[in-house]
Amino acid sequence: MAHFDTEYQRLEASYSDSPPGEENLLVHVPEGSKCKMYSRPHIDFYNLHQKNGFTCMLLGEIFELVQLVFVVAFTVFLANCVDYDILFANKFVNHTDSSKVTLPDAFLPVDVCSARIHDNVFVIFILIISGVFWLHRLVKFIYNICCYWEIRSFYINALKMTMADIPYFTWQEVQARIIEIQKEHQICIHKKELTELDIYHRILRFKNYMVAMVNKSLLPVRFCLPLLGNTVFYTRGLKYNFELIFFWGPGSLFENEWSLKPEYKRGGNRLELADRLSSRILWIGIANLLLCPVILIWQILYAFFSYTEVIKREPGSLGARCWSLYGRFYLRHFNELDHELMSRLSKGYKASSKYMNCFMSPLLTVVAKNVAFFAGSILAVLIALTIYDEDVLAVEHVLSSITLLGVCITICRSFIPDKHMVYCPEQLLKVILAHIHYMPDHWQGNAHRYETRDEFAQLFQYKAVFILEELLSPVITPFILIFCLRRKSLEIIDFFRNFTVDVVGVGDTCSFAQMDVRQHGHPAWMSAGKTEASIYQQAEDGKTELSLMHFAITNPHWQPPRESTHFISLLKEKVHREAAAVQQGVIAENPAFTSTHSQSDSEPRSLIANLLMGPPSLASLHLGREGSINPVSIGVSEGASALHSISPVSTSLHLRGSYPSARLTDARTISSGSSAWEGQLTSMILSEYASTEMSIHALYMHEMHKQQSRGEVSRHTWHRQESDESSESVNEDIEAARNFPRSSTFPTTSHQEGPAQQSSSQRRYGGASDPVSGSFRAQRTPRMPMGGWSEENQMGRHHDPVPEEGSEDELPPQIHKVQHASVNMKQW
Repeated sequence: MAHFDTEYQRLEASYSDSPPGEENLLVHVPEGSKCKMYSRPHIDFYNLHQKNGFTCMLLGEIFELVQLVFVVAFTVFLANCVDYDILFANKFVNHTDSSKVTLPDAFLPVDVCSARIHDNVFVIFILIISGVFWLHRLVKFIYNICCYWEIRSFYINALKMTMADIPYFTWQEVQARIIEIQKEHQICIHKKELTELDIYHRILRFKNYMVAMVNKSLLPVRFCLPLLGNTVFYTRGLKYNFELIFFWGPGSLFENEWSLKPEYKRGGNRLELADRLSSRILWIGIANLLLCPVILIWQILYAFFSYTEVIKREPGSLGARCWSLYGRFYLRHFNELDHELMSRLSKGYKASSKYMNCFMSPLLTVVAKNVAFFAGSILAVLIALTIYDEDVLAVEHVLSSITLLGVCITICRSFIPDKHMVYCPEQLLKVILAHIHYMPDHWQGNAHRYETRDEFAQLFQYKAVFILEELLSPVITPFILIFCLRRKSLEIIDFFRNFTVDVVGVGDTCSFAQMDVRQHGHPAWMSAGKTEASIYQQAEDGKTELSLMHFAITNPHWQPPRESTHFISLLKEKVHREAAAVQQGVIAENPAFTSTHSQSDSEPRSLIANLLMGPPSLASLHLGREGSINPVSIGVSEGASALHSISPVSTSLHLRGSYPSARLTDARTISSGSSAWEGQLTSMILSEYASTEMSIHALYMHEMHKQQSRGEVSRHTWHRQESDESSESVNEDIEAARNFPRSSTFPTTSHQEGPAQQSSSQRRYGGASDPVSGSFRAQRTPRMPMGGWSEENQMGRHHDPVPEEGSEDELPPQIHKVQHASVNMKQW
């Protein structure tokens, strides 16, 4: 295995095998004079809710098993039991009673069909592999049913929710009930209190690691290919293999659902662990290579059965777009549930489609118009002849021609822009940013460029490209594992050791998921002076700060740590103050206005005013201080005060208690069954306002980040290029550009910095401190796209490796516990 030098700083971690009290976790549910005990997996509450109850989940699991049997059996039948010569009229059939050929005439006799299957070794191999996989799914199905049955009992007996009512409850209401039940009845024996962050950590433990690895560019998903250029390849099959290697597969890094193996928490044997991980990746890659034919056949068959009817009915569906799997991880906040992410991305879908449609090729448009005309003319004649005499359809290939011409016309129309479309890419990009919350710096002001469009297409890809990537995944995934992921074995080992903390009562979690501005904040994202993180501990693209704001807005009951509370309060103060200034006409250089006021004359004067008004259906609703909904007029002039009054993350000076109490009251109202519709309407309104507030804060934070970077050296290109380290002619440029904030996920071109000459304390914090002013000066290291080190220049780097800590392993380990504010808990 190749040698790697990394500069990750080691964090102390807990060495307990499991969270205290979690070895035999049971939930105690008081019910009259009885006491019921339920064991429950930590993530199943959320899954049962999202699948709309036990019955829907059960039917879904059963149909998945039946679907697998159907696909395999139907494919074998089509390959071995059909006489296609009769079906295609190449062979005549002698009938005594009728001359018409029927469909059963094309079926081979049972004995002939059985003999053909037995004589085909490949078919036997496919059946054996499919049978083993189906039995595995069956065992997993039985286990899941047992788990979900217990969760069903908990919903009914403890939370007082029937399965029929679950689809009408939001997850926030279910979560609020779990927290309230814990306070009143101590249903979790080993805990006193539950917080929203505890629940999110259990549900998203592994996903937070994946989001962090994408953010730190640890996963090999970006490639520079001949002719294709810079591409992203991240499919469901590749994701499955990553999770198999890291989290739950044989020999994975985790020993159970909540605890990292103790050997991976120590730095003394990191090289040995990296070799072991490299070997495991190699064997899994070889297994993928051997199973490639079977998986490839399954992918082709499943895609054929799933999409053929859709393509026939809606040929333009392949030209539609969807958020790529990589885009979902790049745009995902830490501690963001699946339904929250999809809701946010769905709101940005229409604007994203309009933005991509702005880049229609004029040449391609001219060609498409003429091809559509010719194809439409021929199709019109065929349709007219068919209407005149239906016997025309009996002519060979007429029906096929009509179908192909219709598909051709639909495809051509997808390349013809709407004549009423207004070209305003900058405005659309601002609207997109308001929903997706993440965007590289160099996109702003360059929305009209094809480079920006191509980069955004990696997040928002064609549906046809998504299908093609999934079909190619069985072939490409083994090579990515063997030749790309293995090279990062040591970095992966260091990542899990450095960024894993033991949260009391929760277990081992990704430290980035703590959303601690002090530990993982970025100075260029309003965390200057508040963060102690080195460059390797900083989350890229403002992930920590934006995730903190999103979680606080989504979960208004949550009490952040002191540093986070100060950060949130300061940010909200600025937003409210400058939003009010916008309404008073003071629009000079404040970020709240600038972040929503594009350079294009076709844009509205202030997008922030539109956001503050909220959706049209909610424009006449206002949440009062008592939690009731009163009809008022929320206009542009009252936008700032409206935002202030509905703020879910306000401190005690900013209405800290009104919104949570309203939400809890609504949850209790629904639980009593008095007015489910009013409760749903209230939840929808509060959710819309929370989404609007987050959009405003995301725009404001990006504008503040942009203004902080103003005046620095601009490097608006997609990739960073490492220059020759021996060059001495760029030293002056290095000093001028050292403070420019860069994104590892959407990086910029930079010169190679000289070797850092810092003290140990300066290396720890990733920069140099001015002894007079005390100001912090971050020093950056050139990074390849998505933050990964350049493969060809890797050996040329001269970073200090993490010291070998062999002697430390013999000493009693230091325990690094993380406790949430106002919470002292054990596993629930």
